[in-house]
Amino acid sequence: MSEHAIRVEGVTKRFADTTAVNAVDLAIEEGEFFSMLGPSGCGKTTTLRMIAGFEEPSEGRIVLRGQDVTALGPAKRNLNMVFQDYGLFPHMTVADNLAFGLKVKKVPAAERNSRVKEAIDAMQLTGLDGRRPAQLSGGQRQRVALARALVNRPAALLLDEPLGALDFKLRKEMQLELKRIQQRTGTTFVYVTHDQEEALTMSDRIAVMSNGQVEQLSDPRTLYECPATAFVAEFIGVSNLLELACSSRQAGLMAMELGGGQRLLAPDPGAGQQSVRVTIRPERIKLSPPEHERWSRLSGMIAEVVYLGSMTQLIVELSIGERLVVHLLNDDPAGRHARAGDAIVLGWPAEATYVLGSRLPGSGAPQEQAERDQGAAVLGSAA
Repeated sequence: MSEHAIRVEGVTKRFADTTAVNAVDLAIEEGEFFSMLGPSGCGKTTTLRMIAGFEEPSEGRIVLRGQDVTALGPAKRNLNMVFQDYGLFPHMTVADNLAFGLKVKKVPAAERNSRVKEAIDAMQLTGLDGRRPAQLSGGQRQRVALARALVNRPAALLLDEPLGALDFKLRKEMQLELKRIQQRTGTTFVYVTHDQEEALTMSDRIAVMSNGQVEQLSDPRTLYECPATAFVAEFIGVSNLLELACSSRQAGLMAMELGGGQRLLAPDPGAGQQSVRVTIRPERIKLSPPEHERWSRLSGMIAEVVYLGSMTQLIVELSIGERLVVHLLNDDPAGRHARAGDAIVLGWPAEATYVLGSRLPGSGAPQEQAERDQGAAVLGSAA
């Protein structure tokens, strides 16, 4: 088995009485686009800074391509970091910015010029090599910062919310551009962000962090469709969380009978629980569902209707006292005619109900084992 690009092994970081990162394990593959995602203060940036060498772990170690680099400073690790403010030298041209690190490393002039030209071409900066940062757009400055980092041919590129200063449209464009650059160069990217959509768009795998711990480490689809904890379900996209108290079990399903033809169904996790927490994504919920034995069916009243351009969001007060968020595409007549105060019936197939932390659909393996099979190390899941 090939060596991982980066391993974070049992790493903890304390600042006085505060534990910023708590016993985190990560195994990042060569050539992977790996993201650490979470809210402010969750420990993601501190973890990135420990990988870079700007912070020293209180416990644990950092391993780079098989070498323990925990005690080495940033200059002695073959890593480069890109920050939100780019950190370009304003008095230097694009070419000089790119060449600076190579000069410091005493790379011969011929090789230096060749690598700078190669980076300029790869980043689509041709013709801009004589300009200074102030003469560039935000997206061009971002590409210069990436080129300056990649020209050094690092073992991995560390990116700390590098798109945060860009406007919405440019940020969306740069998300796709970053992924293309990563795939083209084959460089390992370790990316920190609080933006769920950004992480889902670009990443091969994502570590969702909360309170200094990894809640779940999976590919984007698994994170969205099979959240391990309530935190992940609520942080990744929009989700509906409900408690299901089992009334009966049959045909691989748990059922909670609510009377009046209402029921909540979920795949039976097979552990004999009488009560489980489930999540349903809003786009899986239908209005006026078919009367099918494998469909959940709940009644309620529309409390709010919010037009979101490509879809309409309904906030529905259920007769059982809970609220559900429903997303309807705007080519669905039900969404166009929905009004606040309307009584409605909602439904979804039982398979659209996911029991938090249960087995992955079709895998036959628990969530934690499936992640280990992907080469992921998960520690301290905080439910």
